Amino acid sequence: MPQGQPTAVPQDGLTTRQRRNRPLVIVHTGDMKGKSTAAFGLALRGWNQGWNIGVFQFVKSAKWRVGEEGAFKALGRLHEQTGEGGPVEWHKMGEGWSWSRKKGSEDDHAAAAAEGWREIAARIADQRHGLYVLDEFTYPIHWGWVDVTEVVEVLTNRPGHQHVVITGRHAHPALIEAADLVMETAKVKHPMDAGQKGQRGIEW
Repeated sequence: MPQGQPTAVPQDGLTTRQRRNRPLVIVHTGDMKGKSTAAFGLALRGWNQGWNIGVFQFVKSAKWRVGEEGAFKALGRLHEQTGEGGPVEWHKMGEGWSWSRKKGSEDDHAAAAAEGWREIAARIADQRHGLYVLDEFTYPIHWGWVDVTEVVEVLTNRPGHQHVVITGRHAHPALIEAADLVMETAKVKHPMDAGQKGQRGIEW
């Protein structure tokens, strides 16, 4: 298996093993599709390592069933039945976060986003998950619904060994600065350019 080689070795007093196993903040941003897909691919690897996976979708409606949701819920059931992989939780905005069971509407997305972030911050403090996928979380930050300064502080000071992946366009510069890994998707070509709509298995 090919292994990436660092371009520089910092003088931070850490061993190679300590540096390699450091928990990461990862941001997937840019205008092209594939940001969430890449994050869920990473979550799949984490599940295979036995990590506790927490997925939090900030924009997609609670009524919209994406393919990854069904797959990860099935993996969560497999873990419960056999112990294989790790536990999985999947939460999303829209009709209300699944822990609160509250009805929502189009008018209270800001409040719902703030509620979601408060729950995630509490889980980070409690070291609830090994990997957090904050899908489309850049949008509530971009719209001012969630304070980016608070987000950066929570992520920077998180305890234990918790990886965090954030996806969405318009990633805030402060978030990019705080991240350990940032990728930006750019469009070269897309079927929609030729008038083709999204299709099952590709977009959802």
